[in-house]
Amino acid sequence: MVSMAASSVREKQIAAIRRMLTLNVQIGSTRASNAAEPVWKILVYDRCGQDIISPLISIKELRELGITLHLLLHSNREPIPDVPVIYFVLPTDENVQRITQDFRDQLYDSYYLNFVSAISRQRLEDLAAASLHANCVSQVHKVFDQYQNFIALDDDVFVLRHQNSDFMSYYAINRGEVKDTEMDSIMDSIVDGLFSVFVTFGIVPVIRCPKGNAAEMVAVKLDKKLRENLRDARNSLFTTDPTHSGQFSFQRPLLVVLDRNIDLATPLHHTWTYQALAHDVLDLNLNRLRVVEDPDNCSSGGARLKAKKTKTYDMGPKDVFWASHKGSPFPTVAEAVQEKLESYRTEEEEIKRLKIAMVCGSG
Repeated sequence: MVSMAASSVREKQIAAIRRMLTLNVQIGSTRASNAAEPVWKILVYDRCGQDIISPLISIKELRELGITLHLLLHSNREPIPDVPVIYFVLPTDENVQRITQDFRDQLYDSYYLNFVSAISRQRLEDLAAASLHANCVSQVHKVFDQYQNFIALDDDVFVLRHQNSDFMSYYAINRGEVKDTEMDSIMDSIVDGLFSVFVTFGIVPVIRCPKGNAAEMVAVKLDKKLRENLRDARNSLFTTDPTHSGQFSFQRPLLVVLDRNIDLATPLHHTWTYQALAHDVLDLNLNRLRVVEDPDNCSSGGARLKAKKTKTYDMGPKDVFWASHKGSPFPTVAEAVQEKLESYRTEEEEIKRLKIAMVCGSG
């Protein structure tokens, strides 16, 4: 639980992602404003990068930022030698190996490598060696640690879990056979996500937690990581350096880290609000709702079975109805839907009346 001021966590992350998609040029800078058109480029991400970007930026907005194509890192990709590419991936061994393969295959004209969290020195050296062997050192233009290892779903809500949700869960932490190495890995992942949030904001929190549980482990590790970064004044991420997402502030928020065990009953409650019911009854994930239409088993003539259709809806803050009613009781939402339908029908009738009047007037 964290209290933030000024811009929301979602706005901060959108600004950081947009800056990355403009080749890490400050939006509003002289260089950016001089460009009459965006530089056309390709975006390559892994599943984690996809989860981070999809709730924040639409396909239309990607086009406006010059992204002509967006592809998964581990998909089969054809060479496009005259176009720059932006990578947005976790710094894992598997991802680094695939990037080095792209170097060898000379898939793109220039490479802008952006890692979701900080890449280790060893993996960075592996990338450097691979670019040297592939004779493409001059094509690797920039390498950035973006510190975006979290997903902002709303102005005041973010999550740390990606598609590999079983790895970071209540069960994973509390199962009886969990090993110390597995627990450390889970704690490190949580700390990395929280650290990314505060780097994005450019603020150092005051941390509070109860003693003797997983919350204390997270708090201690996060405190250590923050102190280590602040100790190195020249390379600290909490500065006014414009290349970083945040801007240092002495307005320190309060971060309260709690263990789920202190309130186990709440996740089992099924409240009768629009958002809660959508989560419980429908397939709502990362602000995207998928509804499978269940057609009749067969047509009236006993023809073959009809294929099921899946419709997808974006339920983020840009959806005015969702934003207004997601916390409302469902009966209130039903009434609001009826009012919207009646308003739509009234406007439709008015448009028809005006068309008829125009036709009669012209005759």
